[in-house]
Amino acid sequence: MLKKISIIACLMLGVVTAQAQHKVVSFFDEMGTARIQTEEFSQAHDTVVMVDHRIDDVIWARYVYRIIDMRYKQNYQLYFPIKSDDADYRNLFKVITDAVVDGMPIFEKNMETIKPDFKQEPIARNVIPTMFMADDPLADYSDDPTHFDIEFSDAMLIHYDSVEDELSFHFYPFEKLVKNQLKYLIQEVVFFDKHTSRLYTKIMGIAPLQSDKISTRDNSDIMGSLRESIMFWIPFDELRPYLAMQYAIPNRNEVKRVTFDEFFQKRLFSSYIVGEGNMYNRWIPDYSGTEEQIKKEQERIATELLNFEQDLWEY
Repeated sequence: MLKKISIIACLMLGVVTAQAQHKVVSFFDEMGTARIQTEEFSQAHDTVVMVDHRIDDVIWARYVYRIIDMRYKQNYQLYFPIKSDDADYRNLFKVITDAVVDGMPIFEKNMETIKPDFKQEPIARNVIPTMFMADDPLADYSDDPTHFDIEFSDAMLIHYDSVEDELSFHFYPFEKLVKNQLKYLIQEVVFFDKHTSRLYTKIMGIAPLQSDKISTRDNSDIMGSLRESIMFWIPFDELRPYLAMQYAIPNRNEVKRVTFDEFFQKRLFSSYIVGEGNMYNRWIPDYSGTEEQIKKEQERIATELLNFEQDLWEY
């Protein structure tokens, strides 16, 4: 009798376990087409994981500033597609734009430094459309034969409805704007947690850069033009939920895909260092005159960060 009860219990457990498993979804749908659209994987989005580090456990930290250049092949998945009407994929700038329309806070740049200031008040909703302009209304384009004038309202990627107090996306200038978003500036902190005995890197903020405002002709004021090119700053943790809900466009494999959040957390992007936190409040181009000196300084900072964790241990 006891043996029969045990067998029945095992069978019931097997049925419950089978029911608890994930639903098996065929690679092909009822029409015979492959299920590789983003909508088919709406339940597979990554969860945004936040690790809480106690301040008493962090014994060393260092701020680093990097530029992510969309012209690097490794960053193509952040730049494409450049169309705003793709049914399955959005590029990084489109994700940021949609997040701003949804209510994500953005912050004014500081013309004295490239450091973000998230303690100030976010940019007001009625001012946000002026941050997403395809044309500068005060600029003189008479010397640019490729430029054509467009209506002021059509130059705004985001429109503000004062009656409803709502923002809306305007597709017309998107392609022109996104072609100018070739670079992003990120602020990250590298810190050591003695509780886990590990070195961590966390992105604190990200800022889209307007490439046409980064002057390469006047090397004496590289940092000035970099500050001028910053559109606004975004707290990266505010952006992460939106990044986690969008897959990056596949690269040579339609099935192997990652969300934008995973792309950043796994550091699949390519970047280069433009500065670090220091007592002189200087950035690499401020004290490195030639391109060779800049590269040497970038390599020095990268090597110090790489060797720090190793130097804590004895072999």
